[in-house]
Amino acid sequence: MGEGRWRRVASGVWRSVAVWAVSTVTMLVLAGILPDFRLQAENEDSATDIAVTAAFGAGAFGVLSSLVWPLLVRLLLLVPALVLGLLVFFLNGSLLLLALHLNPSGRGEAAPETAVAVAAVMSAVASATGGALTVRDDDAYRRRLYRLSDRRRRAVPDGVPTPGTVFLQLDGVGHDVLLDAVDRGLMPTVRGWLGDRPTHRLTPWRTDWSSQTGASQLGILHGSNEDVPAFRWYEKDRGEVMVSNRPSSAAELQRRAVERTGDGGLLTLDGASRGNLFGGGAEELALVLSVAARRGRGNRSRAGYFAYFSDPANAVRTAMSFVAEVGREIGQSTRARLRKQRPRVGRGGLYPFIRAFATVVERDVVVAAVIGDMLAGRTAVYADLVAYDEVAHHSGPLSRDAQKVLERLDRSLALLAKVAEHAPRAYRIVVLSDHGQSPGETFRARYGLELGELVRAGCGLPVPRKVQRTHSGAEARATVRAALRRPVEENGAQHPRVHGSEPVVLASGNLGLVSFPDVHHRMTREEIDARHPALLSTLANHPGIGFLLVRSERHGGVVLGAHGAEVPVADLVDGSGPLDGFGPGAADAVRRTHTFPHTADIMVNSWYDPAEGEVLAFEEQIGSHGGLGGAQGRPFLLSPLALSAPVREGEELVGAEQVHRVLRRWLRESAGPQVPLAPDHDNGRQAA
Repeated sequence: MGEGRWRRVASGVWRSVAVWAVSTVTMLVLAGILPDFRLQAENEDSATDIAVTAAFGAGAFGVLSSLVWPLLVRLLLLVPALVLGLLVFFLNGSLLLLALHLNPSGRGEAAPETAVAVAAVMSAVASATGGALTVRDDDAYRRRLYRLSDRRRRAVPDGVPTPGTVFLQLDGVGHDVLLDAVDRGLMPTVRGWLGDRPTHRLTPWRTDWSSQTGASQLGILHGSNEDVPAFRWYEKDRGEVMVSNRPSSAAELQRRAVERTGDGGLLTLDGASRGNLFGGGAEELALVLSVAARRGRGNRSRAGYFAYFSDPANAVRTAMSFVAEVGREIGQSTRARLRKQRPRVGRGGLYPFIRAFATVVERDVVVAAVIGDMLAGRTAVYADLVAYDEVAHHSGPLSRDAQKVLERLDRSLALLAKVAEHAPRAYRIVVLSDHGQSPGETFRARYGLELGELVRAGCGLPVPRKVQRTHSGAEARATVRAALRRPVEENGAQHPRVHGSEPVVLASGNLGLVSFPDVHHRMTREEIDARHPALLSTLANHPGIGFLLVRSERHGGVVLGAHGAEVPVADLVDGSGPLDGFGPGAADAVRRTHTFPHTADIMVNSWYDPAEGEVLAFEEQIGSHGGLGGAQGRPFLLSPLALSAPVREGEELVGAEQVHRVLRRWLRESAGPQVPLAPDHDNGRQAA
């Protein structure tokens, strides 16, 4: 025991000396290259004096990075992560200036901007050197990964502990996109799991009508996504717009789900939630949106940033990658614009920074947090990596830009698989997605107006002149004239029968929602026709719209399509009527959404081309999800063969709530956390 301890101490001292020596040489080289960075006094010093100055500076910088940097990061936890990433360079440069100032000889100085560059290079070199020296040292490798998470190692049960489970969500990656990436060799880790001697099985599953993270992840983590009709919707009883990725809305949705199911969620016992919209009942939280709005010491969501940025080398590496990603996005968007690629959406403003945060900062922080959870021996971890979803929205789900992101995500999977070999317990890695993405141009790009403008035109409300001049706008106004049997004034004045507040029109990918806030109940078709005689026919007959769902006094609910097509909700059949081409399960998905208390007065699903798999997004996205049509409703579940099959052969995995039950069953098989539910809950309860 003593001999092994002394060996580890000697190994640690050797690595520290080696890193110090390499850092000293790096500082000497930089001093010779950069004009505003010097390590000698004005009167020429000897080579020995310069070397001693460099050694002292490198050592002081290393000590300050180890001692002072974590304190600075902890003080900055309340700073938004995007800002913290940009401050990394400034803080690191300040530490270098302080290290030079501490030199008793008075030698050594640097311009502030030069200090930033020198500190970044030295941190990167020190990190690379330390990593290279620990490649063949499993204990050191394990300790180094552990430090990324700022976790205290916990005792594990005596004997062979039961396996833990890591659920890693690749946000927005569809089943077919994953298979295509494997075939192209973009994801060698996944390819190895599914290869000639497979260790995992790949299972597609089908989302609800609302094919987006809010509905899917709420159902997966909390067992219920009832009354989540879209990514954003208007609630008449509260007079508020709910948005799934708004902290206050996420907290309310989580509260409702817990109240509805009677349990905390999938991760209630010894679980960790990383980078998610919802906590899943976990005590360990990092970058979880539903707790992001909380104030005080109880909010640990930002702790994940400290766990990663407390290591200055990691902070600098992430910051450099952040800057590189911003440059990459600017270059890619410029190239797409010069080539006049179609479809294309605007990618200026803050988007390059938002993309860099999603593809670099969020990925690095979440992966580091999961590494810490595994090395701490946690029983269940659920983490979300949003990089692909963000890029696919603006570049397209099958674009080269998105494929590059898939390659980097695969490297994250490989790293986690490597960490599992050093964890105190065995881990089963389950990879899944919450939805896919369907390609296609935007509704506005094809027809020259947005859905909200079409709704206003159909209501006879004023619309911008540019909309009046479009074919869709002119056609809508003509429909209004015919329905009212009198002309609509050219200045857009509405017919006297139109009264009350204006409609609230919201978009969730290719799903649109129209609500009339002054009517406190969900309006019926008959009420809408009496108030706006031309609206429903204008929408249903528009070539960019697939079908509408409205409440009906006569039928309870009705789906409307072009040319007068009308089918009661109770009589809906897949592949026929307005749902023709939308694929299996469409009828059940529409029926279920119709029962939600907060379903909009008019639910609008865009046109869908089954041959090309394209939809028309009501938002500015060329890769979209949120409604019915194509790959957006077909995510995947990649699970180890050691776990039972998700469903019996020949059956389909349908809905996020069923995925929750599958994941909970797997945790029971691993003797992991069990959600305290009634005995018959697992066999049947599913929202109508």
